[in-house]
Amino acid sequence: MKGVIRILVADDHPVVREGLIAILGTQPDFAVVGEAGDGEEAVRQVEALQPDVLLLDLEMPRMDGIEALQRLGAAGVQVRAIVFTAFDTDERILGAVRAGARGYLLKGAPREEVFHAVRVVSQGGSLLQPVVASRLLERVSREGASLGALTRREREVLGLLARGLPNKEIADQLYISERTVKFHVSALLRKLGAGNRTEAVAVAAQRGLVER
Repeated sequence: MKGVIRILVADDHPVVREGLIAILGTQPDFAVVGEAGDGEEAVRQVEALQPDVLLLDLEMPRMDGIEALQRLGAAGVQVRAIVFTAFDTDERILGAVRAGARGYLLKGAPREEVFHAVRVVSQGGSLLQPVVASRLLERVSREGASLGALTRREREVLGLLARGLPNKEIADQLYISERTVKFHVSALLRKLGAGNRTEAVAVAAQRGLVER
């Protein structure tokens, strides 16, 4: 169905999983197409169902969420994942972002934040809860991420990235092609020493280049 965001929910606790599915089911533009109780099952389901968004718990048996993301990445499977977990340690946050997570929400987040995260990530954007972003920034700062000089256009692209806009919307806003946006994003990742868009925004915010 056009306009419907297809979601896969992966959590090893049936009550949590069923609760998430029920909450997501209240939105007319969401469709939960599958569920998984561990990381291995999540990988299989993503490969088979190709959901738009993967809502992924970090702590699961047999294979945790980070390993599942790494396995999918190694297999060349593209998935827009939101890590949804009770754990907020620096190592877990950074590990999830570097493994390819587009968003990171702590369990207990208001349902409106969950809905917003799913919609932003499904469009190619990325986001982190403020408490999570601050922890990530502290960790990145300690690791001494390098920063190169940014051009005016790169700063414009960075500002729109920080708002969670996907490449197409950034291109429309700046009246440039999507290919040019991808070029600028690649340059930003290199200059900021970041592994992906989410980490780039976090580093930039820590350096005072954007507001979060």
